[in-house]
Amino acid sequence: MGVIEVDRARARGPRVIPSRPWADTILDAAVEAAHRGDLAAGASALVASRGDPEVRSLRVEALSRALIGSSRAVEALVAYDQGNPDLWLWLGRARLEEAWELKPDVRARAVQADRLRMFHSAMERARQPLLTAAALAPGDPVPWEGLMWLALGLDRPRADKDSVWYECTRRWSTLYPAAVARMITLSPGWGGTGQEMLDFARAAASRAPEGSPLPALVPLAHFENVASDRTPMSRGGWFAFDVQREIVAAAGQWSERRLGGPHPRSIEAHNAFGAAFYLADLRRPARGHLARTAGRFSRLPWSHLGDPGQHYRRACARLNLVSG
Repeated sequence: MGVIEVDRARARGPRVIPSRPWADTILDAAVEAAHRGDLAAGASALVASRGDPEVRSLRVEALSRALIGSSRAVEALVAYDQGNPDLWLWLGRARLEEAWELKPDVRARAVQADRLRMFHSAMERARQPLLTAAALAPGDPVPWEGLMWLALGLDRPRADKDSVWYECTRRWSTLYPAAVARMITLSPGWGGTGQEMLDFARAAASRAPEGSPLPALVPLAHFENVASDRTPMSRGGWFAFDVQREIVAAAGQWSERRLGGPHPRSIEAHNAFGAAFYLADLRRPARGHLARTAGRFSRLPWSHLGDPGQHYRRACARLNLVSG
């Protein structure tokens, strides 16, 4: 069921599907089963993803978020099948997602020392499963993507962050979520600089293979850059005219044409471009991109505005996009 333009129904807003920015029916079913405590479908979905890192990364991320607070269920599976790289990967990523839930607000760290220690301890528990997954499947870049997020969360030295990025890219040079992790690693909010981050995003976009959503790093980088300097804002004032032109050009670089169908992260990219065009009051491209999200919004970049679901719904309502 897609999102269509219907002026008279504007007030209803879109029919949204929270926390599922993908078009993967196998993953939908596996996530629903995981929420019920049934991990068999998730394990099968990961087996089927071997050989396609983009699908594999998306599935393990989504399945791990579905199990926040319940990672011990994966531990039980690992105990019975210790040579299975899929289960070690799932366990490591599940622990990683649980750890991120403990991260204290950076502005409150001085009064949340205990919570910060809990966060770091939880992060460290993800390391060994991810390293085991990497050892069991030496050509798989996805465990190294997880280790990138681990290095970021633990604020490891830059050399450590560069090392895991290298290990990931030498296995799969254009893995989209790894590029997002690298972009955030280079962002001002995480100890990098705006220029370094933007240079990376532009270079990745320029090298993107056909069908890859890597050009969406450009609007995401500009969101990160602006958000590092200010609190969430209204629609106005986010992007200067030269930035808007660059985002328009980046959108022109991206074509969804891809052997085997759309990229697994296409809906996330449509969210990135749609949100950027919406804030720039470029209604036609904003509607074009958000219509292609099919009511599925991603955390980035909407979280820069506040509650992602609320701002996604508001944008769709203002653009006369509703469910059909």
